[in-house]
Amino acid sequence: MQISLHADPHTDGGQRMLDHFTVVLKAAMERYGERVTRVEAHLSDVHVQARSSDDNIHCTLDAHLVGLDPVVVKDQAGSAHQAIEGAVRKLQRAVGSEIAKHEGRGAR
Repeated sequence: MQISLHADPHTDGGQRMLDHFTVVLKAAMERYGERVTRVEAHLSDVHVQARSSDDNIHCTLDAHLVGLDPVVVKDQAGSAHQAIEGAVRKLQRAVGSEIAKHEGRGAR
């Protein structure tokens, strides 16, 4: 599985954040094995000027699956770590649902 992290200039997208994302993502996606070929994360600070909100950091995950359409999920939280973890939980459920939709009842 290829993993990439893109961040705007106002969000921490350094190596430590990529390492955190990789660990969380691999743990959540391991049950799907080779079905998930690539996951891209996009981090952004949605309230760069106004720091009044607790949910400033937005994380979008785009997962590419073998033979299926990509799955996209979003989460927003107070920190990049929280946004990534929330988005990964949503991605785990969404990927499972997408795969289950395309498998026969006997294959589950």
